[in-house]
Amino acid sequence: MTASQTQLNELIRRINKESREMFLETFAKIRENFQQLFRKLFGGGKADILLLNEEDVLESPIEIVARPPGKETRTLTLLSGGEKTMTALSLLFSIFQSRPSPFCLLDEVDAALDEANTERFGTLVREFVHTSQFIVITHAKRTMSMADVLYGVTMQEPGISTRISVRFEEVDKALENDLEPAGVS
Repeated sequence: MTASQTQLNELIRRINKESREMFLETFAKIRENFQQLFRKLFGGGKADILLLNEEDVLESPIEIVARPPGKETRTLTLLSGGEKTMTALSLLFSIFQSRPSPFCLLDEVDAALDEANTERFGTLVREFVHTSQFIVITHAKRTMSMADVLYGVTMQEPGISTRISVRFEEVDKALENDLEPAGVS
């Protein structure tokens, strides 16, 4: 082998070693966050994310297992729609805890949730608004009622779409002063 091949092989070995260490460190944080957030969202139960091939962690499949309160441990595919959604939200937000993003776009994530779980979802989002801005696309009135600002499209006259926005802070102030809300347009 030439000197440059030896240097390249050494560099690859070092990068792989550092990548494995960084992955395992991040995975451990996300795993811990996931276990806590799952219990919080479900009001109990247990969940875990597992590496299926610990010999090669960078190529290993990851399995998600969950046991909602009062149920048997199951893989994600065997959960109900609402349970899958809450489990996925637990995992998503556990990643956000590890590495916050400046914003997050969630499209119809609440569609399979009942009112109690929608409330839990809203509470969880409120806990993360100090690090991230959330844009939630939804048709659920309960989710909309938790927002600070609503943007939407309405069709008050057939064939004529109108954009609307509502800032609830301004509506609250206007209601206190018995005035027309300035944030409604």
